[in-house]
Amino acid sequence: MAKVYLGLGTNLGDKEQNLRDAVQKIEEQVGKIVSLSAFYITAPWGFSSDNSFLNAAVCVDTELAPIDVLQRTQAIEQKLGRTKKSVNGIYSDRLIDIDLLLYDDLILSTTSPSGAKLILPHPLMAERDFVMKPLAEIAPGLVHPVLGKTIKELTSSFSPQ
Repeated sequence: MAKVYLGLGTNLGDKEQNLRDAVQKIEEQVGKIVSLSAFYITAPWGFSSDNSFLNAAVCVDTELAPIDVLQRTQAIEQKLGRTKKSVNGIYSDRLIDIDLLLYDDLILSTTSPSGAKLILPHPLMAERDFVMKPLAEIAPGLVHPVLGKTIKELTSSFSPQ
């Protein structure tokens, strides 16, 4: 059984319901939810939008391999109405975004059969306070396998909002 940490985000529609629907689908298709952070209102990152985001982090116990977690979370995004993924650092509004942040302490770079790239840990997670603050709530002592610092230590570098 692996512990997987996922980052969730939405900035369209009924944001709270979008996150709740994603959590329900994750429990049905990925594994048992161990912990769920509070929902955080955040500004868009990497693009301009009039719509604020609602973000959360979730920890899941799963028997799935990392690539299978990626494929299932992408299928959940599609089922919940996400029609396009961010490509080459170009971001846009979205009904739901599910990012695979950490899979135990695995360090991995691979491509799924569908062509989706999977890099673990998520390469931008430590730069994003909307990822790190919810993650610090549910796993403050977790050590980032590349940076060698706890999630709480990494989060302390962000300025208070």
